Amino acid sequence: MFAAVIPMAYIKYGMRTGKWADRHVGQVQRRKLLIPVIMASVATGIAGMLVFHAPRAMVALVFAMLATLAVLQVPTAVWTWKISVHTAVAGGALAILALTWNPYVWFASPLVAVIAWSRISLRDHTLAQTLAGAAAGIISAGLVFAALTR
Repeated sequence: MFAAVIPMAYIKYGMRTGKWADRHVGQVQRRKLLIPVIMASVATGIAGMLVFHAPRAMVALVFAMLATLAVLQVPTAVWTWKISVHTAVAGGALAILALTWNPYVWFASPLVAVIAWSRISLRDHTLAQTLAGAAAGIISAGLVFAALTR
């Protein structure tokens, strides 16, 4: 709800009012405004999870999402650079799955490359932006999830 439904509802509202041009919010200046709103929604969800004693792994997963958003906000806000959220999410998911189930999950890494290729092919990102996104997701989500599930 707080990590997907509310952020997407906010984006769709922004599209209707002309604040965002598309659901990917391709303009870096507007992403600077969007990411903190999504972070606030995710943080609210975490608070609810803590209050209602959600399973530790679920809380760690959502904390990993929040950490990744914080990392992605830095190049967006400081350098006005459009790092790939798509590859960050894919990389982070891969890292968490590998930590949760089995290191053999890393053999699915070509799926992250396919997502990067699609973002480049659509001319939404450069190779560097997709690689940075994947690295940011793998490192931030992986480290936070590992730290909170030990």
